[in-house]
Amino acid sequence: MKLRSKHVLLSIFIGAALGGMVVADASAQSSRSSKKSEKSEKAEVLYPEATRQQPEAKTSKKAGKPLQKLIDVYNEEDYAQTRTLADELIALEGANEYDKSLASQLAAQAAYNLDDTAAAKAYLQQVLQFNGLENNGHYQSMLMLAQLQLADDEYQAGLATLDRYLSETKSTKPDDLVLKGQALYQMERFQEAIPVLKQAVDSSPEPKDSWVQLLMASYAEANQNADAVALAEKLAAKNPADKKAQMNLATVYAQADQMDKAAGVLEKLRASGQLSDEREYRQLYITYANMDGREKDVISVINEGMQKGVLKPDHQTYLALAQSYYYSEQIPQAIENWQKAAPMSKDGETYLNLARVLWQEGRVPEAKQAAQQALAKGVKKPEDARKIINLK
Repeated sequence: MKLRSKHVLLSIFIGAALGGMVVADASAQSSRSSKKSEKSEKAEVLYPEATRQQPEAKTSKKAGKPLQKLIDVYNEEDYAQTRTLADELIALEGANEYDKSLASQLAAQAAYNLDDTAAAKAYLQQVLQFNGLENNGHYQSMLMLAQLQLADDEYQAGLATLDRYLSETKSTKPDDLVLKGQALYQMERFQEAIPVLKQAVDSSPEPKDSWVQLLMASYAEANQNADAVALAEKLAAKNPADKKAQMNLATVYAQADQMDKAAGVLEKLRASGQLSDEREYRQLYITYANMDGREKDVISVINEGMQKGVLKPDHQTYLALAQSYYYSEQIPQAIENWQKAAPMSKDGETYLNLARVLWQEGRVPEAKQAAQQALAKGVKKPEDARKIINLK
């Protein structure tokens, strides 16, 4: 079972970061409003270790009114008009770098809300080029740009923007580190992703399950199965009642080819009645199917799952039953389940297997009929089906 998922984590990170982006108030930055300036100065400093020299960030006299109008329109969620006013302000003679930076930031947010990510990225590039915002707004714009680039599969550009952000802010926030780890993972740079993700997980009091899964996936892709197992065992031991942690442990054991341990974890969940959906029952019977001599366990799990209505009576289920009955020398039951599986198959291969077994059992007329059905649905080696059909 693979843990890789291309865009899920990125979409989570983007939504979280955009929701918390700082957008300055023009009046708060104006020297004409000292009380609001004092309030603004008390705002949380998000990047206390930033290397960037924070600019004065004041509205120019020329842009004061149009900038406040722009902010009002943005707060009214008129995003199309926000972009129009922002473009006008950026082109306004006499507007300073702060005016243009803030206008670009608001336009980026508006474009994003209008699902125009290409424009959002262009506006965010302008925020950084004008370089007029205070550090909070400047670096959150940089982070948003990195996220949008990564979400659009622009991995080289996104990672470069993100590295600049991390270098200049000195951020060690777990969310920021995981974003980099995710980017490296998607670029298949697994060895580089591991220390970044490990730092994020270790530094968080309650790391998100998606972070831990990504770290375990990175270990697995880098063939560091021992590290993946150690992490999964640690989390499972810490949360013995957490079903998700136990399922993750079983998955990691299977990836490390420790099928006996994977089956042991899943059997404990089964015994306590915690296997409750189709995916979980499939994981258990597939685990047994990958172990020597455990055909009867496959049969037991499938029959139980079907009796409970959890496992669907589909091609995959009947085929697994047929194979397990066959290799445990229960031939009549194997034939019965191949007969159920064959009509559900996308091709004739299951019919051909059924024909072979029927022929071995001396049920030649039935074998010929199954071979005909195999040819009708299509098989890789039609000559094998014709041999059975031509038997005398």
